[in-house]
Amino acid sequence: MLTYADRGGSLEVITINAVVPGKGVGAALLDAVRAVAVAQGLSRLTLITTNDNTHALRFYQRYGFDLVALHRNAVDRARDLKPDIPAESDGIPIRHELELELLL
Repeated sequence: MLTYADRGGSLEVITINAVVPGKGVGAALLDAVRAVAVAQGLSRLTLITTNDNTHALRFYQRYGFDLVALHRNAVDRARDLKPDIPAESDGIPIRHELELELLL
């Protein structure tokens, strides 16, 4: 499943979930949302992930996304509003948001 939002000139991927990784489902979902964006005449896809999400970063970059911004300590600030956000994942402190884009 993939959810997205129209951000005026781009589509932002909000969530992407593939039950079984490595089977091409994630790429197929991105292909589908890319087709939606192109059909709407939009210029890019965007998404944000956290610094600990190394598997997703690898996947997105292999798909063609480019890192465009680092939002330092954004997760620390979000944790003030939502204290349930974990402090670390797989031994990596979760602190920053990384913004990626794919130009169409």
